[in-house]
Amino acid sequence: MPTQLNFKTFSLCLILLLGWLALIPAQSSAADEWEAITVEPNQDKGILSSLSSFGQKLGFGNSNQGSFIPPEQAFILSADVADDYHLTVRWDITDGYYLYRDKFRFELIDADGISIQAFELPLGEEKHDENFGLMAVFYNEIEIKLPLQRDNTQATEITLQVRYQGCAEAGFCYPPMKQLLTLSLPKATGPPPAADTTSNRNNFVSEQDKYANSLAQDSLLLSMLSFFGLGLLLTFTPCVLPMVPILSSIIAGEGSNITTRRAFFLSLTYVLAMALTYTVAGVIAALFGSNLQATFQNPWVLGSFSAVFVILALSMFGFYELQMPRVIQNKLANLSNKQRGGSYVGVAIMGLLSALIVGPCIAAPLAGALIYIGQTGDAVLGAAALFSLSMGMGAPLLLVGTSAGKLMPKAGPWMNTIKAIFGVMLIGIAIWMLERIIPAAAGMALWGILLVVCAVYLGAFGHLQPEASGWRKLWKGVGIVTLIYGGMLLIGAASGSKDPLQPLASAYHGNNAGQTTQQHGLVFKQIKGLDGLQQALQLAAAQNKTVMLDFYADWCISCIQMEKKTFSDSGVQTALADTLLLQADVTLNDAQDKELLKTFGLFGPPSILFFDPSGQELPTFRLMGFIDADGFKTHIKAVQTL
Repeated sequence: MPTQLNFKTFSLCLILLLGWLALIPAQSSAADEWEAITVEPNQDKGILSSLSSFGQKLGFGNSNQGSFIPPEQAFILSADVADDYHLTVRWDITDGYYLYRDKFRFELIDADGISIQAFELPLGEEKHDENFGLMAVFYNEIEIKLPLQRDNTQATEITLQVRYQGCAEAGFCYPPMKQLLTLSLPKATGPPPAADTTSNRNNFVSEQDKYANSLAQDSLLLSMLSFFGLGLLLTFTPCVLPMVPILSSIIAGEGSNITTRRAFFLSLTYVLAMALTYTVAGVIAALFGSNLQATFQNPWVLGSFSAVFVILALSMFGFYELQMPRVIQNKLANLSNKQRGGSYVGVAIMGLLSALIVGPCIAAPLAGALIYIGQTGDAVLGAAALFSLSMGMGAPLLLVGTSAGKLMPKAGPWMNTIKAIFGVMLIGIAIWMLERIIPAAAGMALWGILLVVCAVYLGAFGHLQPEASGWRKLWKGVGIVTLIYGGMLLIGAASGSKDPLQPLASAYHGNNAGQTTQQHGLVFKQIKGLDGLQQALQLAAAQNKTVMLDFYADWCISCIQMEKKTFSDSGVQTALADTLLLQADVTLNDAQDKELLKTFGLFGPPSILFFDPSGQELPTFRLMGFIDADGFKTHIKAVQTL
C-alpha cells in the first residue's frame, strides 16, 4: 500500500511538472531570437490574476505570440556616423507597434577615449500602457542623435550597444531588447562642436532617473558603492534620524555591564534587520506596486508602536522595579541569563518594525532603485542597490550603538541619568509618531506636557542652595527655560495653534492665525482619485495653464518638510504663480489613492508631477523625495523652458 501511494504521488507530481513546462516557451540558443510577454487586459481578478500577470511579464504563458511579428521586424534599427562627433540611431516602427521613451539605453563597448555625452530625446506621445501606466511612447519612427566625447581622435571602429523595449497595440509586449552595432568613426579633423545649451535645458534628467540609469550602466561594485554613499547621506534625514535614539536606548537598556563586543553585535543585528526589511519591501513595491511602509501607516499600527516606546521608556525610569513583583523579576532575569540570544531576536524585530514604520518616505536614490527594478525586472541588481543603500543608512547607527556600549558609564547615579535621558527620547519618538494620526493641537499639547515634566526633573521648582555647584545651577536654568517653552506649547494648543515653532501665534493673531499661516504657503486644490485629477486637468486645459500635482501624506515627514521649507519660499510661489496647483492627499492609502499612485507608477509621497496645458504629463520632470527651495526653483525653470 505505501508503494502504491508513493507511485500515485510521483505520477501526480510528474503530470504537474509537465503541465508547468508546457507553459514555458521554448528557449532558443540563437542570439537573434526573442522571448515575448503577453499583456492581459487590466482587470482586477484577485491575487491569482496578479500572479498570472506577473508570470507573463517574466515570459511565461505567452500563448498569443504566434500572431505577432518578430521584434527585429516590428522595430527596424539602424545607426550611422553623422560626423566626427555624432552618431545617429534610428528606428522604423511598424504600424500598430510602439517604443517606450524611457527604455532607451546607449553604451559604447571597448571604445577607449570615446564616450557618449548627454543627448536629447523627443517628447513622444502620452499613452496609458497596461504594463507601466502612463508612459511616453513613439510611433512610426524615432531618430536620436548621440554626441560623442573624443579623447581618441584617430579613425577607429566602435561597438554601440543599444537597449530598448516596445509593445504591440493589440496587447503583446516584448521584453527589454539589446543589439550591438559596429560603426567606423573617421578621424576627427576639427575641434569638437560647442555644446547646445538650448538642447541641454530640454534634455533634463530627474535625479531618480539618474540613479536608475547608473544602475543600468555602471558595474555591480560601483553601483553598490554609490548607493552605500547615498545611504550615508540619507542618515541625516528626518525619516532615518529617529532610529538613533531607538538603537541607543536598546544599548542603554542592557545596563552598565554591557561590553563593547555585545553592543556591536546588538547594533549589527538591528542594522541588518532594518536593511533586509528595506530591501524586501522595496523589491515588493517595485514588482507588485504595493508599498508595505505605507500600509503600516495606520492608527492601530502607529498607536501600538508608540505604546511600545512608552513601555520601554518607563522601564528606563525604573517604574517596573516598583510595580513588578520580585518573583516575576527573578524568573525573567534567570530566563534572560539562560537565553541571551533572545535579546538579539527582540533587537531584530525592533529593526524590522523601525524600517516599516519609522521612515516610510520616498527619497530620490530609493526611487531610482525602485524605478530600475520596475522597468527591467532585474530584482537581483535592484535588491543589491537597495541593500547597499540601507547599509549606508545603518553605518552611522552601527557606530553610535557600538560607541554607546564603549562609553556607557559604570553602575551608579550616572547610569540612572543616562537611562532617564534615553527614556525621554523614546517618549519623544512616540509623540513624533502619534503626530501622524492625531490633531496638530493634540501633538503640541503632548510635547508641552513632556517638556513640563522634564522641567520638574531638572529642578525647575526645587530650592537652590547657595553652595550649589555650577552644574546644578545650569540644570535648574535649563529646567526653567524648558518649563516656559512647555507652558507656551500648552497655551498654543489650547488656542488652536498648529506650529510648535510659533506656539502663541493663534493667541496673538486671534482667529485669523490659520488664515495667516495659510497665506505663507502654496494654496493647493485638493483632488481625490483619477476622476478628480481628470476634472482638474480639464479645467487647467480650458484656462491654458500648466499643472503641478503634489502627492502628500500626514505620515510623510519629507512632505511636511516640503511645506515648511520649500513651498513657503517666496521665490517658489512667484515661479508657480501661473500654475494650477493640485494636491492628492494619500494619507488613508485607500483604493483610490493606490489606483492613482499605480497609474503613474509611483511608490509613495513625496512625489510631484508636472502636466502641460493639454493635460499631458511631463514624465522627465518628475520629482521624488525632498528638495529644497533653491533646487525646486531650478527645477521649475527647467519645466517652463519647454
